[in-house]
This record gives sequence, C-alpha cells and structure tokens, in this order.
Amino acid sequence: MSINELMLIVFLINIPFGYIRSNAEKFSRKWMMAVHIPVPFVFLLRIFSGLNWTVIPLLVLSDVAGQIAGGKLRK
Repeated sequence: MSINELMLIVFLINIPFGYIRSNAEKFSRKWMMAVHIPVPFVFLLRIFSGLNWTVIPLLVLSDVAGQIAGGKLRK
C-alpha cells in the first residue's frame, strides 16, 4: 500500500468520527472518544502497510483533515 492510499484511508476513517465530534461538548467523554478511537486503526494500518515511522506526520495531517471534514458535514 502506498502512502497516498494510506492517507486517503485514514482521511475516510476519520470523517464519521469528526461528524460525531462536532456535535459533542468540547473535552467531554464523547468528544474524547471521537478523537481517539481511530488512532489504533491508523496505527495498525501503518504497521500492516509496511511503512515506517517517518510517515506519521502525514497520517496525523490526514487524521486532522478527516476530523475537520466530518465536522463540516454536520454544519
């Protein structure tokens, strides 16, 4: 799996969580869960794709972009 494919998958995984997060009170349990539940999936995807730790900043950007896009869908 290439880094571009992985970034797209991470982005798509985070859209529904961003949607949920945008309706939760900031720093509530629901908000924290919506932010942190996708992280283990992203970690496992990176490990199984065979990419090393140097791609983590790009995956974090994809993660944040997916959260923002999901939040904008609600509005």
